[in-house]
Amino acid sequence: MTRGEEPCLALLRLLAGTARGPKRDAAFALWLTARVAEDMMTAGDLSERAQRRRVAALEKRVSSLSLPPSFRRALAAGLAHMRDPRPEAAQAALTQLAAPVGDTLGAEAAGAVQRLVRGVRLPEKS
Repeated sequence: MTRGEEPCLALLRLLAGTARGPKRDAAFALWLTARVAEDMMTAGDLSERAQRRRVAALEKRVSSLSLPPSFRRALAAGLAHMRDPRPEAAQAALTQLAAPVGDTLGAEAAGAVQRLVRGVRLPEKS
């Protein structure tokens, strides 16, 4: 993972390099969550209904994964934030995930999440 690399791409590379098991499932769940959160933070043209449906689909998909307990709790809390369709809620969800990601997947993954949060410009309110 390089410093200038796009955060979601960095998470995808991490996923590809992780062996099967709970850590790989955690990396997959993080990548999926980061993609949805990034879209929520940047795409101001998605309808509220579309965002709710996308978060519901994400919740359903990650519920079947074998995740470490601390990561599962943090992910559940992050997904609860993301039920609110505002971009700030997605940003808060990723911010909340950064520390558990570091514990579960390492500093590189936590750094990618932090870069994603810092690098995204929230849509301006009109």
